[in-house]
Amino acid sequence: MISKEELKPLEQELNSRDRTVRRNAMAEIASLCRNRQLPSDPPGLLHNMHCHTCYSYNGYGFTPAEIAYLARKSGWLAAGIIDFDVLDAVDEFRSCAEQLDINYSCGIETRVFVKELADMAINSPGEPGVAYHLGLGFTSGTLPPCAKEFAHTLRATARARVELVCALVNTELDPLRLDFETDVLPLTPAGNATERHLCQAYREKAGQMFPTRAARAEFWSGKLKLPTEDAEKLIDDPVRLEAKIRSVTMKLGGAGYIMPTPDSFPTLEAFNEFVISCGAIPAIAWLHGLSAGEADVDRLLDLHQEKGAAMLNIIPDRNLGSARCIAELDRVIAACEERDLPVIIGTEMNAPGQKLVDDINAEPLRKHAATFAHGARILAGHTLFSKLGRGYLSDWAQRELPGRLKRNAFYAQLGERFTPARFENVSDWPEEVTKIRMIIDSVGF
Repeated sequence: MISKEELKPLEQELNSRDRTVRRNAMAEIASLCRNRQLPSDPPGLLHNMHCHTCYSYNGYGFTPAEIAYLARKSGWLAAGIIDFDVLDAVDEFRSCAEQLDINYSCGIETRVFVKELADMAINSPGEPGVAYHLGLGFTSGTLPPCAKEFAHTLRATARARVELVCALVNTELDPLRLDFETDVLPLTPAGNATERHLCQAYREKAGQMFPTRAARAEFWSGKLKLPTEDAEKLIDDPVRLEAKIRSVTMKLGGAGYIMPTPDSFPTLEAFNEFVISCGAIPAIAWLHGLSAGEADVDRLLDLHQEKGAAMLNIIPDRNLGSARCIAELDRVIAACEERDLPVIIGTEMNAPGQKLVDDINAEPLRKHAATFAHGARILAGHTLFSKLGRGYLSDWAQRELPGRLKRNAFYAQLGERFTPARFENVSDWPEEVTKIRMIIDSVGF
């Protein structure tokens, strides 16, 4: 068994900005896994199906390789990545997960416009009609021809928006100004900058412009409208400083805030069509149940399911702050269970300090642990079977498994009984779903 000290250099290389370095480190770690030399926790029910990577923004700087490794060494049931507006991390994560033989999924997150809810906030506070929305279970970063133009537009629109935010905030923070090409893009591996990258760049450049602590405190005190003593404390805490920069300059009321219009984002229908054309699954993003758009759970779920959504994603930590939020969590999960709508959870890792994994054995999540594990297995099973063109929403699945209850059970069995390596070892898959069930039931893992 390799020691933790011997592992450290390889672990550090997994987060290298050089993808070749990451690839080589992963190959060595995968070899250790195959030879049972990698120290790891025993397998359990813990999982995280919503991990942002460095290809949009990860609060710890984690690459796709690092997330796959974290899942393997921690004994996760499965791991899933999701990035804003791009699928740049899919191929690397898929390769790493399969080398480490862990179940996985890959996804994309964006904001869409929901015309039926145009007059109320949904899950993007203060932005009526705008909803964060997901596509889960992509198996390749190479898209079918019918999806390429949409993906290009999504990326270009996101970049244009962040560039405009940068220009607006530059005016507010003058003389501190960023050059988007030279100050911001180098912080990203593939040019997909977010507001969080802007905040990091502003903080770092302020440190260069105002080299003394007193000068930095005076600058941020004026620009962020803080007492000097509060600014002095803030500059010693990069995480809190970046969060304050974002809240003051880029959120509602800030100089860099851009109020969305119905044309700011793709429609719900267009995004779902894109996701389905790629063999993936449109998924609802649940916030906390306190908005007008989420108040009527049945209406919301009906609307999304009619438009093609087939899963719901929750970030449980948002619902643990009060008794009311916990009640809302219970309410939406009960509604999903009644509809046989799989529930997927994760922590995002989209800001420093967010958990690496949800503790589903802790109150008040323990009573939902089986539901969460079931959802993760369904998504992992979809990813495995998508290799044969038989994903959760495929023509094959709709023909052979038209009911959600049986479909969920089938894909959950795949996700529970198989890993990528075990799945690849099953040859000559039969056509009939009943025979596939027989194979699953007969495999003694």
